[in-house]
Amino acid sequence: MYEMKPEYYIGIDMIDEEHKQLFKYADDAYELLHDENTPDKYDRIDMILEDLRDYTAKHFNDEEQYMESINYKKLFTQKIQHQEFIHKLDEFIEHHNDEIKDQDEQIMGILKYLTEWLVNHILYVDGQIAEFVSKM
Repeated sequence: MYEMKPEYYIGIDMIDEEHKQLFKYADDAYELLHDENTPDKYDRIDMILEDLRDYTAKHFNDEEQYMESINYKKLFTQKIQHQEFIHKLDEFIEHHNDEIKDQDEQIMGILKYLTEWLVNHILYVDGQIAEFVSKM
């Protein structure tokens, strides 16, 4: 259901590959949301959130190192957006630890935020990196 669509590729292989993995975490959450055979999804939500947070931190670090290597002028703006995203993931993790009753609602909130942020960030922010590189 959630996958890297052709329009999300920015043409920088390392970044595109890592974006694919982020969509994979969204797809894992979607699959869990529709898994009627798992009545208590707490542990799987926890695992998805922790894996997503760890991988996102790695991805942002990789992406920021790449931007530094090409002297990308909007690096600071990217770092701020990356920090805000990590902070939001930390909030999801903290809220998850509150053991809320409606796990499906929690998964939907995570999915909504993750996919909206990813798509907007890739199309409108990361896409500018590719434009910058093409003008070098």
